[in-house]
Amino acid sequence: MATFTVWTFDDPTAADRSVDLLESLQKQELIRVHDAATVSWEPGKKKPKTRQLRSMTGAGALGGSFWGFLFGLLFFVPLLGAAIGAATGALAGSMTDVGIDDSFIKQVREQVTPGTSALFALTGDAVQDKVLQAFEESGLHPELIHTNLSNEQEASLREAFGE
Repeated sequence: MATFTVWTFDDPTAADRSVDLLESLQKQELIRVHDAATVSWEPGKKKPKTRQLRSMTGAGALGGSFWGFLFGLLFFVPLLGAAIGAATGALAGSMTDVGIDDSFIKQVREQVTPGTSALFALTGDAVQDKVLQAFEESGLHPELIHTNLSNEQEASLREAFGE
């Protein structure tokens, strides 16, 4: 079973700095990264900067279409107006079937704002207490938001967005 996690940070550069920690945890076999991306939102900017972490992911990666859709849904659709927002509403509704629901989206929107950053990761085989401890001891001051995906939800997500 895969876990979709979001680590939020109160610093716009912390998510990019947390990538080294995630890579180290993967090398220690404390977590397996299927796919990951970061969002960095500098103060005063109208929108965040997003980056997919291709160097860490393997053949099971979801691909850019997933991250583009998710980040569009989270950060850009509310800015596009009602007509485009309504058109994407049906697509967004289908995300509920894969464990990404309205409350998750609302929580991320509320916490990833100008002056913050976030690490989004689809992972498996995590030694949860060791991973959590490593993030807590990193000095990056993360907050964890996560949604567990069932095997069926993971398969649906890969089918919809696999490249």
